[in-house]
Amino acid sequence: MASPVTGSMVQASFEALEKQRELINTCTLLWKELSDHFTSLEKGLDQKSESLKSKRRILEVRTKRALDTLRRREVSIDSSVDLAISTVEKRRRASIELVESDQGSDVADLAEKLNSLCAKMDSSGFLDLVLSKRKEADLLRAEVPLALQKCVDPVRFVVDAMCAIFPVDKREVKAPNDVAWASVLVLESLEPVVADPEFGSARPLVPRNMRDKATEMANAWKEGLVARGGVEGSKPADAHAFLQLVVTFGIVLKEEIELYRKIVVSFSWRRQMPKLALAVGLEDDMDDIIEELIAKGQQLDAVNFAYEAGLQDKYPPVPLLKSYLDESMKSSSFVADNQGQTGNNAGRKEQAALRAAIKCIEEHKLEAEFPLGDLHKRLETLEKAKLDKKKPLASPTTSSGSCSNTSSNVTNSTATSAPPSKRTRANHGGPMPPAKAGRLTNNAYMGPTFVRSPSHIPYQVPAAAAAPHYHAVYGSRSPQAIRDPYAYPTDEVAGIAMSYPSPISYPPYGGYNNGMAGYGFHQAYYR
Repeated sequence: MASPVTGSMVQASFEALEKQRELINTCTLLWKELSDHFTSLEKGLDQKSESLKSKRRILEVRTKRALDTLRRREVSIDSSVDLAISTVEKRRRASIELVESDQGSDVADLAEKLNSLCAKMDSSGFLDLVLSKRKEADLLRAEVPLALQKCVDPVRFVVDAMCAIFPVDKREVKAPNDVAWASVLVLESLEPVVADPEFGSARPLVPRNMRDKATEMANAWKEGLVARGGVEGSKPADAHAFLQLVVTFGIVLKEEIELYRKIVVSFSWRRQMPKLALAVGLEDDMDDIIEELIAKGQQLDAVNFAYEAGLQDKYPPVPLLKSYLDESMKSSSFVADNQGQTGNNAGRKEQAALRAAIKCIEEHKLEAEFPLGDLHKRLETLEKAKLDKKKPLASPTTSSGSCSNTSSNVTNSTATSAPPSKRTRANHGGPMPPAKAGRLTNNAYMGPTFVRSPSHIPYQVPAAAAAPHYHAVYGSRSPQAIRDPYAYPTDEVAGIAMSYPSPISYPPYGGYNNGMAGYGFHQAYYR
């Protein structure tokens, strides 16, 4: 007969089941954690595998491209040498003909002057001419590449010109302004001249000795970085000229890639920086550069870099442009309430931002995605507000009703007899009246004497009928003659109900015993 089941046995059974349930839950959680961990490891390995495969494919493509380039270079060596020899011979003959034709002739055209100087290999005269035509930079940018083709040795010609002004101006007579812009222009103009006919600018045809001189100039500029406070302390045009020198002469160094990147990011707003960034080997860093520019609020520069690197799909330009315009408008939102210099500067900054955005949209053909109508309207509004601020305030009218004619006559008489605008010393030898006295609204009633401070109200002139006797001016050598204060006879002004202060006229040298008596007038006192 089975023993009866007691309560303690049931309790013990339930406790055993609870322990088993907890063990199962623990095992389940542990299994889940292990499963997630191994799944994460598997995904990480897959990603690394894909990354390695992608890098391997890129490396294979680059290796194949480099091998093809080497084969093409090897094949093209003979043809390149023959082409260089024939080009030099053609340039020599053309230079001789040009020099002979220029003898005794006065060349006035800029293009002809450049051609003549290049044909004569006159690098000093060429540099002086370029520096003197800064206002015609666009014309120089079009003519200098053509003129450099007239040189027998364009590389040596440019190196001789550059050595005089880069990295510092070494000429005896230095230019008063910055000359780095000329270095950039000349180096940019040389780049297509020395480009390989088959490989382009990727393979500049530069002799080794000229490449060494260019390297010396680049090293000299880098040595001065510490004295200038690093890249951030350098002038934008100087840094630009350094990068252009490195690219034009093909002296890019992989160990200096960080220096190139810092220059590109620091002066990203310059027009040629996106192109130079790719030329110095920053194509793999373009994503990071664009992200950094966006984080710094330079969305417009980021758009230009994205288009140059072909990443406009990854970084859509329209949202970047809208963000750029929104930030520029927020920074100048106080222009309407601020009438001081700060408000004017903010307005100018917003105008510059609008013009830059419009230019970027037009260059990249984004009118369909970003219409320019609203931008043009905003720009016109800012320009109109700027013009309204410059308009002078309208002067208030000084007379009305029946007094207008007589008042105008008195004003005309006063204007004709008024002294010249130049302030002269008073006849009593005292201090000169302050400059502000001539700009006060009641300056027609003030005499030149006893002027102390323009901060007080002048003594009020009594009515003409009750005018007291006039006393001599203190400090004068002769008494003032008493004269009716009005410039017109009494009968002409008798009908005027209002009283006017006396118009003042100062004859030359009055009161110096020269036979010309001074006019009677009330003095203005400042206490």
